[in-house]
Amino acid sequence: MDKSYTVTIANSERQFEVREGESVLAAALRQGVMLPYSCKNGTCGSCKGRIHAGSVHYPNHPPLALNEQELESGFALLCQAVPQQDLVVETREIAAVRDIQVRMFPARVTEKTLLAPDVVLLRLRLPAAQRLQFLAGQYVDALIAGGKRRAFSIASSPASEDEIELHIRHVDGGDFTGHVFNDLQLRDILRLEGPLGTFFVRHDRPERPMIMMGGGTGFAPLKAMIEDLLAHDDRREIKLYWGAKNNDELYLDVLPQQWAETHPHIDYRRAVVEPSGASHGETFNGFVHEAVLNDHPDLSAFDVYMSGPPAMIDAGRRSFLAAGVPEDRLFFDSFEFGLDVPVSVLKKPH
Repeated sequence: MDKSYTVTIANSERQFEVREGESVLAAALRQGVMLPYSCKNGTCGSCKGRIHAGSVHYPNHPPLALNEQELESGFALLCQAVPQQDLVVETREIAAVRDIQVRMFPARVTEKTLLAPDVVLLRLRLPAAQRLQFLAGQYVDALIAGGKRRAFSIASSPASEDEIELHIRHVDGGDFTGHVFNDLQLRDILRLEGPLGTFFVRHDRPERPMIMMGGGTGFAPLKAMIEDLLAHDDRREIKLYWGAKNNDELYLDVLPQQWAETHPHIDYRRAVVEPSGASHGETFNGFVHEAVLNDHPDLSAFDVYMSGPPAMIDAGRRSFLAAGVPEDRLFFDSFEFGLDVPVSVLKKPH
């Protein structure tokens, strides 16, 4: 008989079983227990939980997103943590995604548009009568050869009945992104799994204004969120910040400008590290999290949503918590390398 361990969620006393060698997060999701997560690589920290009883180990990747103090305080990254005993874990359950079905499905390429030298827009049509139910901000995995998968945020809102939009950045040495840029043709089929992730707008505190911060193609899920909020006539205040290395990498800059011009409750600010190319309106010279703090040194009144590369997420998380945003009002989606990338590479920001 295969060995298993029981995990009890301290906050609710809910229990689920973890197979030997299985991570806590994988077991939870397999049994419909929705815990927060994003990258599943152990680098973003979304799945952090505190172990009150029992012990875990990390057979795949070390807990890169935990600092020494957090490790000493009993925190674990549940996407990588494998139980060695029965566990009692303090973590959050996400109710909003519990009833959304995750499934595998084919999708046909109907549009392939180059938005920037290293960013392509793919529009994918779903099978007839198979609408994808998802929350704006979630992502899909592209299933590729060798059992590998690549995660991409859905850039379109759930209002699109029969298609989804992805923004894919070319990664040097990336087999899949190389295929997308060089070989993928209109009418080709991609196999996807989703929707996945717990990055979506929370509606329990609609009176709180929102800061949305994206880096590079981290703009994609924020685009979906804002379009969905507009479609539902949600007029809570949004401060949108989009950061990149230079102006040319803000590949859909005209769109958030239009939002800000059309909707008084939306403000848009761009931030670039190396200003270049054409720019309309004010541009902050520096990192995007610095632009946020420059405008809002006290973040205690805001809900903060951020998506982009790990270095941006890490800098933003540390800075924003210090600026007063409550930890339970800070939501993020970290754009990671593929699961087969060596740990030494995962440590490097991209």
